[in-house]
Amino acid sequence: MSRDTSPLADRTAALLLKGYDWLPGLVRRHGAPLRTRLAGRTAVALRGPEAVRFVYDERHVVRGPAMPEPVLSTLFGKGAVHTLDGEAHRVRKAMFLSLLADPAQVADLTERVADAWEEAVPDWAGREEVVLFDEAAVVLTRGVCRWAGVPLDEADSRPLARDLVAMVDGFATAGPRHWRARRARARREFWAAGIVEEVRDDALAPPEGSALDVIARHRDADGLLLEPRVAGVELLNVLRPTVAVTWFLSFAGHLLHHRPDVRDRLWADDAAYLAAFVHELRRFYPFAPFVGGRAPADVSFQGEPIPEGAMVLIDLFGQNHDAKLWGDPFVFRPERFLERPVERDELVPQGGGDPATGHRCPGEAVTIALLEALALRLARLDHEVPDQDMRISLHRVPARPRSGVRITVPGR
Repeated sequence: MSRDTSPLADRTAALLLKGYDWLPGLVRRHGAPLRTRLAGRTAVALRGPEAVRFVYDERHVVRGPAMPEPVLSTLFGKGAVHTLDGEAHRVRKAMFLSLLADPAQVADLTERVADAWEEAVPDWAGREEVVLFDEAAVVLTRGVCRWAGVPLDEADSRPLARDLVAMVDGFATAGPRHWRARRARARREFWAAGIVEEVRDDALAPPEGSALDVIARHRDADGLLLEPRVAGVELLNVLRPTVAVTWFLSFAGHLLHHRPDVRDRLWADDAAYLAAFVHELRRFYPFAPFVGGRAPADVSFQGEPIPEGAMVLIDLFGQNHDAKLWGDPFVFRPERFLERPVERDELVPQGGGDPATGHRCPGEAVTIALLEALALRLARLDHEVPDQDMRISLHRVPARPRSGVRITVPGR
């Protein structure tokens, strides 16, 4: 195993300082597999499709015990599906797959969000300027709540969107964003648990088969209903990731401004190119820097030992920008996805493995469908982009265009 020059040095501070380039930088200098220390523990970093398959095999790596408390208290919620392994995880994950992987459900959610976009555009035209990041979050919040059967007053759509964004925005920092995320999660877990209790008390009747209906009535591997708070956590784990698509949409705004040739191609109504654009968007722009878990026993990868309890990390950002896989990885080129089939575990912006059996995001199909619908609408939206600071810092996790992408929509 290629070793860090200071194998006993804890690299947590360097991670917080360097962000997305922390792990790729170590791999560039020392190769992979790579051993270091993170959060006081031995950590082994891997990269590549074979490494992805290794990490998403529960015989080698488990996720539940590895989830840091700050991440649970902001991004996922305590008791969430992400904290489970084995049969408990499979049963809970099946609930999410029934909602987020079913083509009819994905199409319905996409239509609801697209309708919310069309409703919002006239309002944008009446304002001097709008921030795409903020407005996309509101559009996604309105659309996903309608689809999920969650009652939402118009006055609460923006506060809810801000809270859902805050949960994502603050999970990987120790500063004010983190404490804002904790407050948002506590506030919305209480809100979501209350909605679940209303359903169970027959005070609220969501559409049959809606996300709220399914989650409120779900029985876990032990045959018991989820505690109201945990059911609320899982309801948020449908709403929050959907609203997180606003990160990718702001990246789309950033890209379309700088690459008018790509915008022209999207105008042509070429479904294959649109799909390739969305895949390249997810590959090219920074989303998750890495994911990982813990070794449940002494294991080895390609003959290299990984001790029991060690953290095992997959370098997502590094893999999505690995020249061995992508040739010219820092060039935005959707055509690469038209030239050859890409393996499931090569492109890993939202993790790897099989979503049906492992910890890969069950909402990946939703992300792709929503981006296809909204990126096309954005490309066709008559708008101007005023001068602004659109730089994307790789030190900030999660990264986003600094200005949020401010646009002006001419009056209609």
